[in-house]
Amino acid sequence: MSDGNDVQDGGNSNESGWRNAVRRFDDNIDARFTPLRGRREVDRLFYLASEGADYSRAWHVINLAMALFLPSRRRHAVRLAIALGVESAFVNGLLKNVFDRERPEVLPDATFDVRRPKTKSFPSGHASSATLTAVLLSDALPRGRKLWWLLAAIVSASRVHNRMHHPSDVAAGGVLGTIMGRLIKRRFPLP
Repeated sequence: MSDGNDVQDGGNSNESGWRNAVRRFDDNIDARFTPLRGRREVDRLFYLASEGADYSRAWHVINLAMALFLPSRRRHAVRLAIALGVESAFVNGLLKNVFDRERPEVLPDATFDVRRPKTKSFPSGHASSATLTAVLLSDALPRGRKLWWLLAAIVSASRVHNRMHHPSDVAAGGVLGTIMGRLIKRRFPLP
């Protein structure tokens, strides 16, 4: 089984160079997580982050709390809920099938058993939904901006730590979620 980084360029040296650069990036970032893996508290943090963000649950809980306790932010909550649905359909329903990249190999001695999605690897839906949420929550509740981005970073990093995604999948998901969030803010501005 391929890890999604095999060079199959049919002789195209530009494509080969691009794929090699992605593989080097992935290997370099993944190696930085290796010393952290197996440390129970770090594994627990990243396990909880991955599991909590499955199906955007954490984002929907935060969003629901915002809608319930801050009536002046309800329109922001509706915008975020719709945006998360669109993001999921686009990333998980379309892009992952277009790129068809295999996920990294499972960690044989993982401390916690993280649910392994059946979808393909590129781009990371966890990273795209996390950054989309950070952009829109920063607009709705700007005082919490650092917290929203910290949560997005932890969830995104958890996908590399738990070997659910290649680092380049997470980077692409983060960029995609940020772009989508900014486009939504511009197209549907709220006070």
